[in-house]
Amino acid sequence: MKSYTARELMDRLVGFPTISSQSNLELIYFVEDYLTGLGVASVRVPNADGTKAALYAHIGPEVDGGVVLSGHTDVVPVEGQNWDSNPFVVTERDGRLYGRGTCDMKGFDALALSAVPLALERGIKRPLQIALSYDEEIGCLGAPPMIDHMVANGMPRADTVLVGEPSMMKVVTGHKGGMGYHMHFKGFEVHSSLQHTGVNAIMMGAKLIEWANAVNAENAAQAPSDLAADFVPPYTTVHVGMIKGGTAHNITAKDCHFDVTFRVVPGEDVAAWEARLAEKVSEIASEMRAVHPDAGIDVDQFFAMPGLAPEVDGKAEGMVRQLTGDNARGVVSYGTEAGQFQERGYSAVICGPGDIAQAHQPNEFISVDQFRQGEAFISRLVDMLAA
Repeated sequence: MKSYTARELMDRLVGFPTISSQSNLELIYFVEDYLTGLGVASVRVPNADGTKAALYAHIGPEVDGGVVLSGHTDVVPVEGQNWDSNPFVVTERDGRLYGRGTCDMKGFDALALSAVPLALERGIKRPLQIALSYDEEIGCLGAPPMIDHMVANGMPRADTVLVGEPSMMKVVTGHKGGMGYHMHFKGFEVHSSLQHTGVNAIMMGAKLIEWANAVNAENAAQAPSDLAADFVPPYTTVHVGMIKGGTAHNITAKDCHFDVTFRVVPGEDVAAWEARLAEKVSEIASEMRAVHPDAGIDVDQFFAMPGLAPEVDGKAEGMVRQLTGDNARGVVSYGTEAGQFQERGYSAVICGPGDIAQAHQPNEFISVDQFRQGEAFISRLVDMLAA
């Protein structure tokens, strides 16, 4: 098997167009072959229909107390974005490495995989584990079955999880949780001149969207809790990013589809937010059925993701602070699989190269300097495991 540098690994990983709507299997096969060539066995955890898979591997002694390097393999779409170079070819310009996923987060995935030969060469005494998931960008869907499989399969239990989302190599100890719902408003079509006899699914859907606006304004006006104070913004938010529906301008819309997503600050009751949404949906649905019995609202939850709560004397935080020298408090409003690891009893923290502001953007990039800082961090981590 060819030996790859961290940069070469990033080139290869970015070259696989693993947009969340498509398969990631070609990338997973490459990683399997790479690890096999190093004499390292890996375990593939497929999704329900076999079109995607997560992968994990254990390097070093068969003992507990190791470190998991966790990343996701999927990326967001490039359609509709104006790129100056091929998004699936890493292009270096002016000290930056451009390409879809260079920042979020195939740059870190490459660094994690580059740690494997280092660990083998330096003879680590504590294990290194690699965990690569799928569908993070649409709700961290692939990590939970992977983590559960790691535990059920008897892999030695790590005591530290490092999720390498872009944080400019700063230590992040907390993030918001989240949940998302597919909403289908089902109206009743009539000519718009008689709209009082029909149910306009779009206009009824707008009532739920206006509720979301009111909730955001209400939350913004309140003093933040101690756990929420460091977040930007320091409160739970409700969001609708896309909407589709209707047939013609002169027909009351029969259907309206949109997603409602929540980003919930740690310490708040997710069940309470679910109940508030359900109460508002029930209120609007009753109003719709009062006009026509076939009208109503279908609600389908498509993801639920726990937040990452700062730990008291957390092992993960202590380890990464020792490696980076960063002692500042840090939390982020985006979600990761760190909360899912923590939910299953792992100590977890976020630290990775790159700036989250570049994620999902046209001409996404990671600076060469940040990538090199990541390489130096990985080398120090392996040295720590070998000590």
